[in-house]
Amino acid sequence: MSITEKFTALFDGLEECDEEEQVQKIMEINGLIDEMNGKEFESIFTIELFNKIHQKIEKNSLSLVTATLLLKHVGRCKELKCFLCDSFDDSSLSESMKEMIINESEKKNDEMLLIDLCECFTFLYIDFIPDEFRSIIVHCLLKAASKKEGNEETQKEVEMALLCLSCIDDGTEIEQGLYLNEITEIIKHHQEHHNLTRLANQSAWQFLMNRFYWDKNLEEVIVNELHFAREARRELEDLSKSVDWKKKEEGKGENEAKEVLVIERWFDVISEFLNSYTLWDEELAGLIGSLVQMIRESRDNHKDICNRCLDSLRCAAENRNVEIDVFLKEGTIVVFSEEMNQSTVNDDILWNCLLFFLNISERIKEKTDGETTKTKRKELKRKIFEKMEEEGYEDIITSFHEMVYFLSNKNYDGLSLNFSKYFVYV
Repeated sequence: MSITEKFTALFDGLEECDEEEQVQKIMEINGLIDEMNGKEFESIFTIELFNKIHQKIEKNSLSLVTATLLLKHVGRCKELKCFLCDSFDDSSLSESMKEMIINESEKKNDEMLLIDLCECFTFLYIDFIPDEFRSIIVHCLLKAASKKEGNEETQKEVEMALLCLSCIDDGTEIEQGLYLNEITEIIKHHQEHHNLTRLANQSAWQFLMNRFYWDKNLEEVIVNELHFAREARRELEDLSKSVDWKKKEEGKGENEAKEVLVIERWFDVISEFLNSYTLWDEELAGLIGSLVQMIRESRDNHKDICNRCLDSLRCAAENRNVEIDVFLKEGTIVVFSEEMNQSTVNDDILWNCLLFFLNISERIKEKTDGETTKTKRKELKRKIFEKMEEEGYEDIITSFHEMVYFLSNKNYDGLSLNFSKYFVYV
């Protein structure tokens, strides 16, 4: 039997079971979900299936608590594997769940059920969360995420709540008063007591950074109070130690695969920060250095991670608030040169490299005021030129001329076809 056939057989058999047996079958179904690829996932979780789940709940042939065990797992899998599932929004289950969330929040009889409902809805609902539910959901999930007990069960509950909060994308505006004190306390407590799982910690930062998209006033908290650059560097370095970079990605065990997944999620947070922040922070140099080190570790067997590192550093090069000499001191220019010289360079890596060099070149040609600044700029340009020459930059410039056809057909936004812009002038 295929995964789809096994799923259908187990799902259709739920009505024939009592609640205890239903829970056992749901656990089997959740195991099948873990094995699904994106195409299988999308073909199974349709409007029709969500409507069927709603019908079973309405007929009392499937308890609401048992249904949430399935739906939370579906949502978690969708989020971590980046599967497409846009059918929940238009289902009858979605409409029913909105009513249930409001009713449970008013009755205040069953806090755990309300948390389950909020998690299911937030995981699966891909449109902007309606205003009337937003404060209920954020308050409920932050309360669940604020538990400080160190036992494994509580850690799992906190991780689920924070992962769910991280699903609230940066297009959803949330009033600062609804979340800032709570999420700041969660992150600070973890910094002192290390009570969160790696995924939970990343998710907490993801939620906060998504709010940064709307509210740039958060930068003071993110940089000076919570020390994002320092914490991101520490997490990347700790995660890196847990991965055998000499193994190919498909040869890794379950625990290593989880660590790699968290590393990949961190890049969403780091890129947003490097692309948007304005406050200079000395701790940033360490974060950039960690990204450079991870490129060297991952380039042979983890091209996706390598390119995400390059993408983050390219964002930093575009940010005029990141000082250029940091790229020189931390080896960023060298590592981009090395990537351009790789025989296996692909389109995505090439794009990041070209844009990085374009931004560096443009920035050191910018006119500045003051004799001291001018002198410093000329010295910096000289050092960069020497480093480029030392690392084989002349060969890279030659390779640009081999890319004319590639560039003219890709039409990347902001990527000039004027090759002279990629040269470093002294």
